[in-house]
Amino acid sequence: MPIAYLPIRLYNAALDMGVFAVIGLGVNIDHVATVRQARGTVEPDPVWAAVQAELGGADCITFHLRKDRRHINDRDAELLGQTVRCKLNMEMSMDEEIVQIALKIRPAQATLVPEKRQELTTEGGLDCLANFDRLAEVTRRLAEAGVSVSAFIDPQAEQIQAAAKAGCEAIELHTGCYANAVLPVGGGPADAQAVAGELEKIATGLDDGLQVGLVVHAGHGLTYLNIAPVAAMTGFCEFNIGHSIIARAMFTGLANAVAEMKNAIREGEANAGNFE
Repeated sequence: MPIAYLPIRLYNAALDMGVFAVIGLGVNIDHVATVRQARGTVEPDPVWAAVQAELGGADCITFHLRKDRRHINDRDAELLGQTVRCKLNMEMSMDEEIVQIALKIRPAQATLVPEKRQELTTEGGLDCLANFDRLAEVTRRLAEAGVSVSAFIDPQAEQIQAAAKAGCEAIELHTGCYANAVLPVGGGPADAQAVAGELEKIATGLDDGLQVGLVVHAGHGLTYLNIAPVAAMTGFCEFNIGHSIIARAMFTGLANAVAEMKNAIREGEANAGNFE
């Protein structure tokens, strides 16, 4: 029995009653800031983009304040905290400077991610086992400030269990390997066997997360063309998607691009069981 998208704190209660909410869409606006930073100017403004995404039906606005401030900056983060009216999700490392900013802004959710200065975008999930003590500390401090904490992790049982043990309320499963199987880096046809294997890992990770009482999100590399099989998996709370939506928005406008992605998710949900 599906119902409307729910805030994270109500989601587990719904699951306990056997009710699955419609999957929400978190729109990552980082790449709007990337275009701005390419010229070192003031536009396009990611804060304006957040408004357009909400008008298009976004259930969540996601941004990543990186240590090197390569796209989103402190001004953006502060204004997003003041203006976003749907759920605000701050992707962040566990660097102390960034933690302090999150405690000041108090977004509805903080998604803890690994961060490497040389990477183009976040690659791979946070190692919750290797960073367990710091993860538990940061999670506790954010939770005490009223911020729901999610960990961006690979769909591996030991990482899921560690995130739950550290006190995370949610996890976001890294879907980049699936995306790369559908559209291999450098081009070429999809490897059907690899795609099926990655989908199985995601489905298992979803089940494992639900079993230990976590809210489960997914994201990274999801597009209009590959979202349907993942959206067909019952139990996800939210997908966080950025690059694909911002790329389409260049031609259709951001509000339209967001609406089209929501339609793609709904079509996937409607076809649950057809991708097995």
